[in-house]
Amino acid sequence: MLNLLPSFVLGGLTLLLFSLNTIWWCSILFLFVFIKLIIPLRGIRHQISRLLVLIAVSWIEGNSFILRITHKVKWDVQGIEHLTSKKSYLIVSNHRSWADIFVLQHIFKRRIPFLKFFLKKELIWVPLLGIAWWALDFPFLKRYSRQFLEKHPELRGKDMEATRKYCEKFKSSPVCVMNFLEGTRFNFQKHKMQNSPYRHLLVPKAGGVALVFSSMGDYLSNVLDVTIVYPENEPPVHFWDLLTGNIPCITVRVKILHLPENVVGVNYEEDKAYQEKIQQWVNQLWQEKDHQIEAIMTEYVVSSTKHESPL
Repeated sequence: MLNLLPSFVLGGLTLLLFSLNTIWWCSILFLFVFIKLIIPLRGIRHQISRLLVLIAVSWIEGNSFILRITHKVKWDVQGIEHLTSKKSYLIVSNHRSWADIFVLQHIFKRRIPFLKFFLKKELIWVPLLGIAWWALDFPFLKRYSRQFLEKHPELRGKDMEATRKYCEKFKSSPVCVMNFLEGTRFNFQKHKMQNSPYRHLLVPKAGGVALVFSSMGDYLSNVLDVTIVYPENEPPVHFWDLLTGNIPCITVRVKILHLPENVVGVNYEEDKAYQEKIQQWVNQLWQEKDHQIEAIMTEYVVSSTKHESPL
């Protein structure tokens, strides 16, 4: 019934429901964050941290319920059958839209440990969510450009050092670390500016994933290679498309991969052989992903043609 509403009305209603769900669960989360801050006992603080994750999972469940009652989406998901919440994973994915985060949270909820994203330090100022991400130990990173480091060499390696500290914190319990290797959402303008060798992807960045391998490689069970496609939507796919129900089909493929060998404790910035090794690993992964996206798009077009009604 809600699908019959004008798109701007449906989008506004969905945004309102998302906002109310966020305000409700953030208010509960902030209460326990305050309790955690004033209690010095480490054991109790650890239990509260686990409770904060359960609150965040409830928020995700609420978002999934809202999408279910407001939108008719065809989900085509493969490869999540053998996952477990008792293992730690590194998730790497292509990045098509802000909707990707909701997609990942939806398909992985209660199947794997709670997803934690590497975030730009400026995002801590996002109303409500910034504090929530901080309370849930999301890693906030400040990345410096090459030009800036040339003027301030004393800051070289500081971002890597901060990332290692966050990765050490993750070792206390099973966790999933999420990394969008492209570093930004795909659109054709960026694709052209980069002169990307891939048809459906931007050029991947190997530094972040190399640092996770180096810091947590002995703790991670596997890499989850995730491919997200919106076969009926031309990029860029906007978050508003998700709110208004203009994403009729979401296709996700998940592959479970082994970690590269001999990566623990290696310094990516200083070890040229390690740089080449991880860059080759990432490039091979991206070549296969590009072919997979092309196959998904082709299969979808063929399937749609077969189901078209005759004139």
